[in-house]
Amino acid sequence: MKQFVIDSISPVDMISWAVTALFFCGAALIYGGDVPTAFIGAGGVVLTMFLVGTAIEVMIETLKDVKGIGTLTGFLTNGPEALVVVVGLVAGDVLFAASTPLGSNYMNPVLLLLAGIVVGRFALIFTVKPLYTWLAIFLTAALAGGFYLIPPSGYLYWMIAASLVGLALFFMRPAEEEGKADDIVIAKTWFFPALVILLAGGYFLDPVVNFASTASNVPKGVIGFVVLSTLTSWPEFKSTMALLRRNRGTSAILNIVVSNITNLWLAAAGVMVYLAL
Repeated sequence: MKQFVIDSISPVDMISWAVTALFFCGAALIYGGDVPTAFIGAGGVVLTMFLVGTAIEVMIETLKDVKGIGTLTGFLTNGPEALVVVVGLVAGDVLFAASTPLGSNYMNPVLLLLAGIVVGRFALIFTVKPLYTWLAIFLTAALAGGFYLIPPSGYLYWMIAASLVGLALFFMRPAEEEGKADDIVIAKTWFFPALVILLAGGYFLDPVVNFASTASNVPKGVIGFVVLSTLTSWPEFKSTMALLRRNRGTSAILNIVVSNITNLWLAAAGVMVYLAL
């Protein structure tokens, strides 16, 4: 397990950690925040995302021979977004609650392309069910952006459209390829401890980022749509790389597509709760 965790750290992770620190410290300089405190906050964000990413790696390893792993991980990796939605609703801010899952619908495709470049499977991404893949990505991204173009009076119609489109795309998804039997690296009993770490990471992510944003004076809307959406998409990025390394292109694509669909459902659920209150 120790060696697996060490091996899971890639140069891309280190670059993302450095960019996160630069973002918050740079914002603190621009907006007149507290740079040392912002750096500490960025460190907290990095630590939280390291735990989340490692938990996903462990979960993927324990489930690598399970049929439908791409769909399953697409659901599992949305744990952080779901928790951010809950936090936003508790605060009574529907725009913030929806901003993270909807912002993730833009970051997920970008990270899918980046994952293909990093693991040398870029061409594979464009050969796996291209019509379904890019139609699903376009529709989920368009609905995410459309939410911010409508007045509150249109939230109900958006919620219905997002739910129906998500259901249609989910049931139209292609079948996944059969996994090739590999040597067992991590016992399946590690799945549930890893799941607990993932959910705990998602729980602490919002207060940690709020601490960093307060210190750096970054507007909360920017934090939700850009920073949080990127950081909460990191589990999808890690799991997509793991699947592409195993040459499971359909599973990798479905990991992203199902995640985008789930993000729509999360935002729609948040809107439904907001309208009901």
